[in-house]
Amino acid sequence: MGLTNNDIFKKLRVAHKLRDDDIVKICSLVDFKVTKSELGAIFRNENHPKYMECGDQILRNFLNGLIIHLRGPMPPKNNDTNKEKKTN
Repeated sequence: MGLTNNDIFKKLRVAHKLRDDDIVKICSLVDFKVTKSELGAIFRNENHPKYMECGDQILRNFLNGLIIHLRGPMPPKNNDTNKEKKTN
């Protein structure tokens, strides 16, 4: 059986040494709100009654936020420099 979204999220959390506060901030970089209680439910054991499955949207937004967190925001595209290169 393959990895679930919960497994991937847990592994990324451990690998990057992230706390719940860090994950909330990372998700906010892409304007996605997630609470500490939601994260607690995601990181619980599958057999726990309050376990919550990590959906694709949560993982996708976390990954997009993690990219910004690690690399920084994308620089704005400047079309004026591209026009100058073509004319020269």
